[in-house]
Amino acid sequence: MSESVKRAAVVFATVLFAALSVCSFAAPFCGVAEGTASSSVVMDAASGRVLGGSGYHTRGYPASTTKILTALVVLERTEPECVVTVPDEAVGVEGSSIYLRKGEKLTVEDLLYGLMLRSGNDAAVALAVATAGSVERFAAMMNARAAMCGAKDSHFVNPHGLHDDDHYTTAYDMALIAAEAYSNPLFARIVSTSKITVGEGESTRCLYNKNKLLGMIDGANGVKTGYTKKSGRCLVGGAFRDGMQLVSVVLNIPDMWQVTTALLENAFEEYEAVPVLSLPQGSAEGWTEASYTLDRHGNPSPALYPVRRSGEKIRAVLRTP
Repeated sequence: MSESVKRAAVVFATVLFAALSVCSFAAPFCGVAEGTASSSVVMDAASGRVLGGSGYHTRGYPASTTKILTALVVLERTEPECVVTVPDEAVGVEGSSIYLRKGEKLTVEDLLYGLMLRSGNDAAVALAVATAGSVERFAAMMNARAAMCGAKDSHFVNPHGLHDDDHYTTAYDMALIAAEAYSNPLFARIVSTSKITVGEGESTRCLYNKNKLLGMIDGANGVKTGYTKKSGRCLVGGAFRDGMQLVSVVLNIPDMWQVTTALLENAFEEYEAVPVLSLPQGSAEGWTEASYTLDRHGNPSPALYPVRRSGEKIRAVLRTP
């Protein structure tokens, strides 16, 4: 990329974030949800290192980006080929839908595509009931799994993200959850799918992904959109290039596509993936620590660590369990 293009990208991102700052003081005109702060983050999924963003520890409402956690819990507790009989609770759920019918039978995998591509709130309830027996018990599973991801400032009460004042997260927490979800191969395949036909007979559905990011930047491979009047526009994005899987989150940002694109492009431009064992070893005052662990075969995790292309003082530090 030429220097002129690089400068243009930086200017573009600066202007976008400046515009967002103005919007925060003029919510009725800019489409920002009143009473809720805007926030953003971009993170390296493997290491958890934050590579950019603003206000990412500020609480906000996740809307349908909640379904990332829903999918993760379902994938870890059920088998994709299991057949789900649609219960009463999943019929006629408000908001986005794949129009499930009572007694209809679909596999868990089919419902996951309906959940992540078309944002089916009815699919979310069907999966929650099939996995835990009730939405309430599934929400408890969600909160336990979020805590395991390192999410310390989040609380979930439903599997779809329809508004509830007690259903909240932060951009940082949601990035941690999405990064964890990417480690599941089926999740990664589902959220990178643009179109698919699922089901059989009367249950056949052709599903198109609402996530326009898949066609906007090189390497885009996820993840999920979200919107309610209280949450504002939300988007969890993902892209893989040159050994780095990046995850971005924007909460309550009207220009979510442009801001997400700028976050990801700038991070790829500013950082490169470097083998963690090639970095100087041990701690040193004033140096950034690249923390890693070793598996039983002596392989480092993460194997690669994002390092600024312009150079920085960074050392690899072995973390013991």
